[in-house]
Amino acid sequence: MNDKEFDQKQEPEQEPEQNDNETILMALDQISQTIDVMTSVVGRLRHFVQEQEVTEDMEVRDAMRPGRTLH
Repeated sequence: MNDKEFDQKQEPEQEPEQNDNETILMALDQISQTIDVMTSVVGRLRHFVQEQEVTEDMEVRDAMRPGRTLH
């Protein structure tokens, strides 16, 4: 038995298709995790913008309330 034959027997052969499927599944899992993180970021940004809008509306109402003297 030569070295090449010995090396081939030592390493279990994986079918290329199985290896491709594993790579695809890992990539899909990573994409899914990225989408989850981005969804969280978008939700937090949406909340921040809505809070700013409420704060601005309250400032405008305070500035326009009756009995306030504008200089």
